[in-house]
Amino acid sequence: MSQLATPPVLAEVIRSGFTEGRHHGSLVLLAADGSVEFALGDPGAPVFPRSTAKPFQAVATLRAGLAIEGELLALAASSHSAESFHLDGVRAILGSAGLDESALRTPADLPLDEAEAELLLVAGGRRAPILMDCSGKHAGWLAACVANGWDTGSYLDPAHPIQELARDALAEGTGETPVHTGVDGCGAPLLAVTLTGLARSYRSLVLAAEGSAQRRVADAMRAHPEYVAGTRRADTWLMRAVPGALSKMGAEAVQVVALPDGRALAFKIDDGAERARGPVLAAALRRLGVTGADDTVERIGAAPLLGGGAPVGAVRAAF
Repeated sequence: MSQLATPPVLAEVIRSGFTEGRHHGSLVLLAADGSVEFALGDPGAPVFPRSTAKPFQAVATLRAGLAIEGELLALAASSHSAESFHLDGVRAILGSAGLDESALRTPADLPLDEAEAELLLVAGGRRAPILMDCSGKHAGWLAACVANGWDTGSYLDPAHPIQELARDALAEGTGETPVHTGVDGCGAPLLAVTLTGLARSYRSLVLAAEGSAQRRVADAMRAHPEYVAGTRRADTWLMRAVPGALSKMGAEAVQVVALPDGRALAFKIDDGAERARGPVLAAALRRLGVTGADDTVERIGAAPLLGGGAPVGAVRAAF
């Protein structure tokens, strides 16, 4: 597989008119027919998709026979903010299988959303497994295990039936055989695929036949985006503003979006800088031809730099 010595600059850090830093990475845009319309860097090189793999991990839950729909299915594909409705949903999924929070093997964590984390700490709360942004996915897997009589203690083992289903779903969606298996932040198996494969996988979700596991997951996420992310998150804003859009972030600044006509994008910022995600996503959406959501795209792309509490610059896309 090809590798670039120096990936291109996707975003620049401009402070007081001076270029203070640069964020390198790779990006791919697909046309409606699935062909590559635009690319930067090396989107054919493998990356860890992180949480952008979650829709396919939710497909595995459905293929395991779990009866889950609507907002709870969206939660099973989420990187949630640990808002109260997220936590209620996780408990509902677990409770439907006769389980409680003690079954979760997510590491104890604070809410992903900074506002929720501050509220928790002010109230005297502390880190807990259910607060980890992947607890919805884990709850879905656990409930599927109970429904099939599978062991719940080893559900994160790559050889466990639920993980084999998840691997098959991602391979099917990307059209690739994962080239490396690692461990994600939540403890789940993590499979390396290409950015082009990721873009095509999300395209396959939105174009899947109605009633299929893939389409059920995509439809649940688009109907309940606040369960996929949270009320203060870019994925939610985008799916609310652009009818039929499917959007999901992943750690280390991975992002994938598909539009209902088959257009799609995927990118990764090499250094994992979250401050570059919004500007790069906004620029990619504009280049992909997203219209009718200018205010939302501008909101997603805003990344001001402060000096003495006042804006003195911004992180901006470099393409």
